[in-house]
Amino acid sequence: MSANHIPVQFSDRKRRAVDRLTRRLITCCGVAILLLMLLLFCWLIGVVLPLFNAPGLQITASQQLWDRTPALAIGNQGNTGWRISVHGAARFIPLDGQPAEPALALTPAPEEVVQSADGQTLLLNMQGALTLMQPTTDRQWRFPLGDKPFHLPAGAVTKMALATRQAGQWRIAALTEAGLQVLTLGTDRQASVISLPQRQLDLLALSPSGDLLYTTEGNLLRVWQLDEDRALLRETHTLSQPPQSLHLLVGGKSLLIQDRRGVTQWFAIASEQGPRLQRIRTFAHSDDEALLVTESQRRVFATLSKQGMLRLFASKQTGPILQRQLEPGIVQAQFSPHGDSLLIERAGSWQTLRLDNPWPDVTWRNFWQKIWYENYPGPDWVWQSTAAGDSYQAKFSLMPMVTGTLKAASLALLFATPLALAAAMYTAWFMAPGLRRWVKPAIEMMGALPSVVVGLIAGIWLAPHIGQALVGVLLLPLTLAGALLLCGVFSTRLPPRWRQPGREVLILLPLLLLVTLLTLWLPVLFIPDAGDWLPHYEQRNLLVAALAMGFALVPLIFTLSEDALFSVPAALGQGSLALGATPWQTLTRVVLPGASAGIFAALMIGLGRAVGETMILLMATGNTPQSEGGLFSGLRALSANIAIEMPEAAAGSAHYRALFLSALMLLLFTLVINTVAELIRQRLRQRYSQHEEQA
Repeated sequence: MSANHIPVQFSDRKRRAVDRLTRRLITCCGVAILLLMLLLFCWLIGVVLPLFNAPGLQITASQQLWDRTPALAIGNQGNTGWRISVHGAARFIPLDGQPAEPALALTPAPEEVVQSADGQTLLLNMQGALTLMQPTTDRQWRFPLGDKPFHLPAGAVTKMALATRQAGQWRIAALTEAGLQVLTLGTDRQASVISLPQRQLDLLALSPSGDLLYTTEGNLLRVWQLDEDRALLRETHTLSQPPQSLHLLVGGKSLLIQDRRGVTQWFAIASEQGPRLQRIRTFAHSDDEALLVTESQRRVFATLSKQGMLRLFASKQTGPILQRQLEPGIVQAQFSPHGDSLLIERAGSWQTLRLDNPWPDVTWRNFWQKIWYENYPGPDWVWQSTAAGDSYQAKFSLMPMVTGTLKAASLALLFATPLALAAAMYTAWFMAPGLRRWVKPAIEMMGALPSVVVGLIAGIWLAPHIGQALVGVLLLPLTLAGALLLCGVFSTRLPPRWRQPGREVLILLPLLLLVTLLTLWLPVLFIPDAGDWLPHYEQRNLLVAALAMGFALVPLIFTLSEDALFSVPAALGQGSLALGATPWQTLTRVVLPGASAGIFAALMIGLGRAVGETMILLMATGNTPQSEGGLFSGLRALSANIAIEMPEAAAGSAHYRALFLSALMLLLFTLVINTVAELIRQRLRQRYSQHEEQA
């Protein structure tokens, strides 16, 4: 035994000080990492939470009006309101309590006033004659067609509706003594008239663009398709109750019908005869006798009952999103252009209600349940976040991305797990040590390949070739399994010098490579371009993404599994072999159970990597957000969706916060996977360590 002499200059106090410093430094770094993760988690929650805030309402003080006569129409421009009384006085009134502008006297006094969908143009019925008038934001009244009322050749107008076709052009639907007529006119004084074969009606409404006309007569609802020079009766519906009012939501796709049952929503569904109206839903707690007003830029409307009950509705919600009891006596109401305030009129006074409702269409239900969107044949999970028009209805269902992420991760793990585990078992237990020193680093080097390169190769090279050799790709697992079984049968007949333990791979790999090439090449001779034969085949699909991502997962799972197999004490395997067990029996019954904790951790880490993978899925799939679809359909993952749409999302918008919700879900999913994996790994380690001690 050699004697180890302690140096004279050795200081136990110095060693303890270094140990304490190292321990504290490591502890501080660990705590800092945990705090950083907690800070990231809290920040994501802080960005997402405003999406689910309930709408708010702030009631301001009432202001008295100079003109106490009833109003034909009122308008809300945000900071200023306007009012047209039955005596023909048109006046701008500041909503901050400042003095009102001088009134404009309209002669003769109008009998009825209707507004266009955007609230920018008014149509006045002045004893059967018509006048167009526009309130401007600088508190001026404009008359685009002149301030003199014009008469229709068919006679006096009794009912009317207005739509803005485009800048400087309007469409008017008017019921006259001669019947229903549609007039298109503009500032160039050019006009066209369409006469409809309908002489009686109760209600009429024009779509915002003026291409559809809705009329009711008793229980009958008629829909007219309007072109430039003709009108076509598109459909007729018999309603269960006579409507009391008709309203169109922004975009003109949804029709609101108010009757004794409440308010029902209708929009067109494609059919063999073309688009046809269909009743979608009846809004719960909607009052049949309440005043109904709609927003001009969003699919939001409010009902105000005679008793003062305010209910706020959104088109995708079945019930009210806000209810508040106000003072009774409301006779008029109007939303501001952005929907952030509601101006209400009672006899002789105005009151402004400040609304906090930035995202009326966003609820937790909309992210996960099927929603029936306008013009869709039925309820569905849809992610479609952007469009060019303001009337577009954004769709923020996360189900297509969640299912796409899980499908791609599961199939990639299914592809990578057998290859990685088989390679790890063979390398750790059967391969010759000299050959292992070359094979293991080579496989681990595959993990250093950037995922963007793997995705680029998969999208540009692999996807077209899989479409051409699709039959061979599908047959490849069967042919490789059969080749391996045949190699096991015929290996005993090889010469002894070819059957050296640990070097079978030198014969097996070229043979499997030959089988792979033949399997991919021979079917192409008989069935070329098999992917084109399938009706719903997409070149960049789930199969391509799973193969590419599985290739990226193999090095990770292989390295961790192989290390876990090597961590099993060698004495266990040697004891099993000494008792007469074969190497395969020793591997499956002794080594694998002992390494099961590490192997399970490797699989869970691989699953976490697959769930968070971005570039491969971004480049190897069609990035189609769909919840349905099979092996040959495209998909979009949560991580890829964030990468695609975050640059174009407006900061603070619902789209922006929905993307942060996706990031939060990925973080939670990874946290749950790692936590469960660690718990199971610790339990397996404890279980098999007890078995080792007993052995």
